Amino acid sequence: MSSNTRISGEIFKRRVRFLVEIVVIFFGLFFITVILILILYLFITPQSTLYGPLYYIFRALAISIAVPLFLYLTNYILGWTKNRDDQEKIINPVLSYFKLFKITKTNFKYQLFYGILLLFLVFIPLDFIFYLIPGMLEYSIDSLITSSNTNRYLLYEDYFLFLISVIIIQVSVAYFEEILVRGVLAKRGNDYFNKMSAVMISSFYFGLGHLAYFLLPIRENYPIWFPIIWFIQAFFVGIILGIFFLRKKWLFPLIFSHGLNNIISANALWFWVNSYDFLIITLFQYIPLLCISVILFILQYSTIKEAIISGLIEIKNYFTTNEKIGINKKMIILRVCFDFFIGFIIFVIALFLV
Repeated sequence: MSSNTRISGEIFKRRVRFLVEIVVIFFGLFFITVILILILYLFITPQSTLYGPLYYIFRALAISIAVPLFLYLTNYILGWTKNRDDQEKIINPVLSYFKLFKITKTNFKYQLFYGILLLFLVFIPLDFIFYLIPGMLEYSIDSLITSSNTNRYLLYEDYFLFLISVIIIQVSVAYFEEILVRGVLAKRGNDYFNKMSAVMISSFYFGLGHLAYFLLPIRENYPIWFPIIWFIQAFFVGIILGIFFLRKKWLFPLIFSHGLNNIISANALWFWVNSYDFLIITLFQYIPLLCISVILFILQYSTIKEAIISGLIEIKNYFTTNEKIGINKKMIILRVCFDFFIGFIIFVIALFLV
């Protein structure tokens, strides 16, 4: 068997095993979510103001149960790996998964610090730029409200009721998405194959999740490139979060920054719905936040520069050949295409199950 054939076979085999495991986890998540939502229906109607917050809390509970349970069952039943060096990562992945949530007195301040940096240097500036595009605020509101009845909190007239709802919902959403995209897709991808493939697959899935708003009926009212911009933004953020996550193996900074940014973003949408001019929203919400972003950038310039250079090197290496180990241009193209194909397949499955 030639070296190229062996490497191609390994690329294919590892990704197929990864895909099978993810599909099983998705089915498990779907099954547990259905049970919990049916329980919710017994006590609260979808028209209740409590339904939205409780719905997302139940989804967060479902993923908390489903991921470790079906990680264990999948690896116990399939038992693909016999290599001793990989036992902790593959045969006993639940232990590795739970470590992602570990917060100690020593590392808490660092996790919080990185969460703040991600919030002010990645999420907030990108969201602000996104909202500067004419029509994007309206598109965001219409997309969210049309996509799910649980998002009607954006239409509440009472700000206090809106604020309570948005905090509960967006923290739950961030918890759910970060576990699914980074804690499962990126982490398990990294366990099966190289880091940047795991980052690309999870980021492409994350981006497609935002591009999916194109499937809504409101697409006829907006330019086609609106959801494409949303996809690009999410894909770019996904790469940054994925590289950071696989380097640190911490989920808290991602959940913290993601959740808090969603709350800030939802506030901008709520004020817009309630007839506030975007200039007012910019002056009183985004300008102060962006000032903090600039200050943090100046104070942490060396750390940020080092992280950017390191990340760019990893991305470059993902597309770079290595003839010594048989990774030629053909292998690179095969790997990249297969990574994006796997990300797309996971997204299609998630449309029905997640």
